[in-house]
Amino acid sequence: MRAVSPASPPEGAPASPLPPSAWWVRLLSRVPFAVLYGISGFLGWLAFRVFPYRDEVVRQNLSLAFPQADEAALREIRRRYYGGFADMLVEVIKSATLPAEEIRRRVRIVGIEQLRALLGQGQSVLLAAAHQGNWEWMLLALSLELGFPLDAAYKPLVDSWAEREMKKVRSRFGSRLIPAKELLADIIRRGRVARAVAMVADQEPTTSEHKHWTRFLNRDTAFYMGPEEIARVTRFPVFFIGMKRTARGHYEMSFVPLSAPGESLKTGELTERYVRLVEQQIRDAPPDWPWSHKRWKLKKSLYVR
Repeated sequence: MRAVSPASPPEGAPASPLPPSAWWVRLLSRVPFAVLYGISGFLGWLAFRVFPYRDEVVRQNLSLAFPQADEAALREIRRRYYGGFADMLVEVIKSATLPAEEIRRRVRIVGIEQLRALLGQGQSVLLAAAHQGNWEWMLLALSLELGFPLDAAYKPLVDSWAEREMKKVRSRFGSRLIPAKELLADIIRRGRVARAVAMVADQEPTTSEHKHWTRFLNRDTAFYMGPEEIARVTRFPVFFIGMKRTARGHYEMSFVPLSAPGESLKTGELTERYVRLVEQQIRDAPPDWPWSHKRWKLKKSLYVR
């Protein structure tokens, strides 16, 4: 089982693994948003018009996902994607020093009461998200507002210094980062602690033995079954974290139940529910998903139904 948290962006996604405590990042994080967004606007223009980033990958992914869209519509999605890519980059830089009250102002959370109610009864919950919008701020905002322990599964970085510094930023409001391979053991070991466990599960499961194949954005696509496997063992209720951009630098998070406490589902059913919500979220806001990610490297076997 391999699950990935907001701490681990997909290959080709807006680059989160910047060393947050590097002096230049700290310095830039003090620059006003208006200036940083001016810089990101220029970078987005360069990425779209001058030095297209993974242009072939982006074009192919979009054309297959939206076969009915004409060239003008696809071009507009690409333009907005590169702009959002650059905006997220400066927002990640700001994360190093952004005050709690500014995070709260910029990330509105809807429906968190249902999580708090379960946690208040001693019932832990599992949260499954996608790489939509700014998943770094998703983690920070939830850390601030939940009011209960929050653990996030993640894939450790290779460089030990970068790993240490990234954990400082992502846990600065109290969340606890757990290497994905240790997550289930940690949940069992700390079973008496009522907490939320978060993971992002829309990457390609290239190293996972268990995969769920389904149609996603008009293509045969494999998904991790990590959230489903954990839910089956723990009987935790599962929620999907939806995230949408409401304005530049502003987002809204919401929670959709995927399974009730102790609910028994057929194999693949919970994962399929997750997939359908991820797909709808992408179709509602195409520019906010990482199209430069090489998501479809795995090919479905003829023997897999």
